[in-house]
Amino acid sequence: MFKVGDLIIYSGQGICRIDEICEKTYLGCTRSYYVLHPIENCDLEISIPIDNDKVIMLQLIDKDKAEEIIESFKLPGIDWIDKANQRVYRYSSIVKTGDRKEVSMITNTLMREKIKIENVGKKFDERDRKLLSYIQNILFAELAISLNTTFEAIHEKIIEYIRENDIEKL
Repeated sequence: MFKVGDLIIYSGQGICRIDEICEKTYLGCTRSYYVLHPIENCDLEISIPIDNDKVIMLQLIDKDKAEEIIESFKLPGIDWIDKANQRVYRYSSIVKTGDRKEVSMITNTLMREKIKIENVGKKFDERDRKLLSYIQNILFAELAISLNTTFEAIHEKIIEYIRENDIEKL
């Protein structure tokens, strides 16, 4: 169970802060709720039943895990799936699990492919671009918080690792 003040990953909104834990009654049913807001949008208030097992809410990773994830970008990601529909479905399914190691491998693969495609003057597939943007925004923000740095610093470090380790391939 989370507590007031915790930063969490909430599946649809990214990083959120828990502002309150309270009881609310809807349609005659009283339940306990987390009241939270995305850190990027303090005006949005979200109420999630504490016992809702259909929603993914994850505690932020610690510094050691964050460093391990960043280091993983020195290695190749997962296999690229050539068929776009299969790729987007498979990668999105992995992202929905919330497993940061798996999500970072998808991010790694998409970033490497984007660089490779753009280096030969082609356009990166729009669905891949949207998925990459979505997971980078959440993953890199989480890494930045865990390592007490900025999103931009995380992005630059990861690009550096990818370029260093794929210089001959890209």
